[in-house]
Amino acid sequence: MDPYSDQNRKNSNPLDKKAKDEEAALPDHSAETSSTEQQAVPEKLKPEPQPEEPRMPPPEESKDEKADADPALIEHLTDLRKQLIKSVVVFFIFFIAVFSTINLWFPYVTRGYTLIVLSPLEVISFYTTISAAMAFGLSVPFVCHFLWQFVKPGLTQKEGRFLSLYSPAILLLFVGGLAFGYYVVNPLSYNFLVKLGKMNFDVMITAKEYARFLLMTTMPIGLLFELPIVALFLSAIGILTSETMKKVRKWSYVTLGVVSALITPPDFLSQLIILIPMIALYEASIFIVMKTEKRLVPDADAS
Repeated sequence: MDPYSDQNRKNSNPLDKKAKDEEAALPDHSAETSSTEQQAVPEKLKPEPQPEEPRMPPPEESKDEKADADPALIEHLTDLRKQLIKSVVVFFIFFIAVFSTINLWFPYVTRGYTLIVLSPLEVISFYTTISAAMAFGLSVPFVCHFLWQFVKPGLTQKEGRFLSLYSPAILLLFVGGLAFGYYVVNPLSYNFLVKLGKMNFDVMITAKEYARFLLMTTMPIGLLFELPIVALFLSAIGILTSETMKKVRKWSYVTLGVVSALITPPDFLSQLIILIPMIALYEASIFIVMKTEKRLVPDADAS
């Protein structure tokens, strides 16, 4: 055995310990370097901010366009307001005139039927309803003239010529429809329904319900009598032709039957009385449209 081996181990131990202490005291640069790299890498990977594209402002209307549009719109609205005021004034003039002379009109309205009232206010309601209906009928020509003055500047030459030629026909057909309802539909349907009720009931007709029945059997019929004018107008602007009216004749009859059932009292006699003249007016509309088309063909060839 080497006697100096143990001594050598003892002597080397302090040196080794000192070297280990010095090595432990040195800073750990590797850790700092790795942390710095970890912080630097994300900064490099961050995308660069893109510059925003400039937004174009919406196009603004020029002051001249606004100045031209606003006065034109105001002028139209002012003209419409003026014509409506005229129409309302004419209506109220006729309403006051009819209401103040209701006793003169009363026998023609009630036709001598025995009517009852259930309250004092029902008398005023009856007089007001009848006066308003008669005032409306009397003011229709004036209202049509006022509306014609308003729409005339905006119509095409064809539309303006059509309305100027057929305005009298529009009024005559409306009055004819009212007369047909008053002299034919109203008395026939009224007497039929009253006789039907007397079989099992004591029939007493209130003034309010009679006024409603009278308006139902006159005003809608006056509007339905405008069918030929409506067909002629649609033909004049190129929407409707006589061939189209012939093809849909069956469906048109069904539609007229439904309309007559909706606007008349719920009895078969009234509906039949309305349906027959409606079918005749539809056939007359086809005839008028055919004549108009034949007249327009030579004019187109000549031009």
